[in-house]
Amino acid sequence: MSAITLTRTIGLAARHRVGLSAIPAARRISTASLGNSIYQTTSSASGKGRQGKVQNHDSGFSSQLALPKSMGGPGNTKESVNPEILFASGYASCFLGAVHAVAGAKKIKLPQDTSVDVTVDLLKGDNFDLKVKIVLKTPGLDKKAAQEVVDAAHQTCPYSRATRNNCPQEVSVVV
Repeated sequence: MSAITLTRTIGLAARHRVGLSAIPAARRISTASLGNSIYQTTSSASGKGRQGKVQNHDSGFSSQLALPKSMGGPGNTKESVNPEILFASGYASCFLGAVHAVAGAKKIKLPQDTSVDVTVDLLKGDNFDLKVKIVLKTPGLDKKAAQEVVDAAHQTCPYSRATRNNCPQEVSVVV
């Protein structure tokens, strides 16, 4: 078992509070099925986690982090974000890229003002979890074509694939 597969399997075991042998082989991800890396980036967090700072090593991006008001913090400002904002932003841009790739492959002309909204909920139960809502907005596009594009994009987007079976996802279209 490779280090990546072992790390993923240990993560699943910890999340579900079971031993490694309880994770079915079908849920274990083999690095042999993954392609070669075409891009890699590294970011670091420092400070007090959600009240610290994030900085990307490969660009000039950096930001202060702030706890949302709902978690007892000051909330976000123009100078601060939280992990859910970063996740929702990355997911939305990646999903929109998948939408354009799928539409191009299917020869479906998207409206100029096509956009994607991703809403990320931080849930608190026994643990913290995420819930994701994706809305593809394609004003004027046929509903059937929009649904075909969003369904295929959800199958190909790396964020959708990474979170599938790990958090609730709701995908819809607005035409």
